[in-house]
Amino acid sequence: MTISRRHLTATLAACLLLGGTATVHAQAALDNIMKTKTIRIGVPTDYPPYGFVGIDLKPQGLDVAMAELIAEKMGVKLQAVPVISANRIPYVQTKQVDLVISTLGKNAERLKVIDFTHAYSPFFQAVYGPKSMSIKSFADLGGKTIAVAKGAMEEQELVKVGPPTMDFKRYEDQAATTAAFVAGQAQLLATSVSNAGLMAQKNPQLGAEFKLLIKDSPNFIGVAKGEDALRAKVNEIILAARKDGTIDKMSQKWLGRPAGELPLTE
Repeated sequence: MTISRRHLTATLAACLLLGGTATVHAQAALDNIMKTKTIRIGVPTDYPPYGFVGIDLKPQGLDVAMAELIAEKMGVKLQAVPVISANRIPYVQTKQVDLVISTLGKNAERLKVIDFTHAYSPFFQAVYGPKSMSIKSFADLGGKTIAVAKGAMEEQELVKVGPPTMDFKRYEDQAATTAAFVAGQAQLLATSVSNAGLMAQKNPQLGAEFKLLIKDSPNFIGVAKGEDALRAKVNEIILAARKDGTIDKMSQKWLGRPAGELPLTE
């Protein structure tokens, strides 16, 4: 079967036109945000200190603050959409939200279905204790009782860096571990920042604070595949916030420590 040059040229032109249309459509998110003056961002509302409902029934936390910052810098209204772990990525894929800011770690599997901005905050495991107790280094953990969940990464990592005289008090899960610390059964608590945030929210009278970092895992903002213009705009905002100290201040306020060095995406 022969194809005329005119037919081939017309076919190629149609493909180019369709391809161009697809590209324009794929890059529509940023234009639509600026046109409607509204950005839809998925945020957690049950995961302090990153996102939770305050006594005024309004969402707050580090992830919520980051969403508010992006909306402010883009000059648009924020529409905060509550998400949970199970639906946060599907919401981005199906364009129910423009971005998701919900303690999202980056890995190879997730990169197959969504894109990521630069990291905006740390997520970490740490040692927490009362303000009255001076803990400046892992050596200071010697002779201290530390509440940990059985088999948890926190104990495994502390054994590598702390003195052998640490006294671990092991409990069945994170909830029981936290309850034991709150009840005064251990001097210190080794847990994730999210669990510590929930503890602080429920028990402000303890005055527990961040003491030592055990392990750090940064959080990234999720963007739909192909929305490179929106991703570039958000990256621009993140870089400026890192440079002027806003990122560190937000982390200090909500996590009890500066964000420090965070990875950049390509």
